[in-house]
Amino acid sequence: MKRNAKIRVKEGSGNIFADLGFANPAREELKARLTLQIYRLIKERGLTQAQAGEVLGIKQPHVSSLMRGQSGSFSIERLMSFLVALGQDVQVTVRSTRKERGEVSVVVA
Repeated sequence: MKRNAKIRVKEGSGNIFADLGFANPAREELKARLTLQIYRLIKERGLTQAQAGEVLGIKQPHVSSLMRGQSGSFSIERLMSFLVALGQDVQVTVRSTRKERGEVSVVVA
């Protein structure tokens, strides 16, 4: 790289999936956040992937995919059911917004 080469930088939108051009970035971000929480719970409890599979009702290779952050084959509803199986309460709150379009977020308590 040249010493005085200019590097183009563009500020992100706050959603990496939107920045990368995914078709439904809000859904992808939600799935990523749910998957991260599943990962944290499995690690926190010291479960093997086989044990986690028994708890979640899926086969070990699917747990392996989740642990690598690959939630693509699972719906948001299914990911929420995994959290419930791991002993978590999942609450969906719908409220008005002042913006033209609402947004989806995950709050871990």
